[in-house]
Amino acid sequence: MTTEEVANRLVSLCRQEKHPQAQEELYHKDIISIEDEKSGAPITKGMEAIRQKTKAWEASVVAIHDAYVSDPIISKNHFAVTMENDITFKEQGRVQISEICVYEVHEGKIVKEQFFYTM
Repeated sequence: MTTEEVANRLVSLCRQEKHPQAQEELYHKDIISIEDEKSGAPITKGMEAIRQKTKAWEASVVAIHDAYVSDPIISKNHFAVTMENDITFKEQGRVQISEICVYEVHEGKIVKEQFFYTM
């Protein structure tokens, strides 16, 4: 898959709230995921760690009230999307998240993702 094809597929799956499917289908087994530095979250490496991070995030969510994913902006091996979410978490209550997500693609798979957000 080209970077554009990967980007469009990710956006399509995210808009359907099929994040685990997107990860299984599009992520490289040695994926690196970097959360916003203000989150204090560590860098996550590898698909098993990504799966666990996703399960923990899903378990923390009470309700998703609204979610938006932009069309991708594509460069040769990178693409970016914005995401806007209105979510109620068990520990934090209801929050609005405005996020820029940057992805790196190599040989048709996402090898790195990095998130910049405000809550």
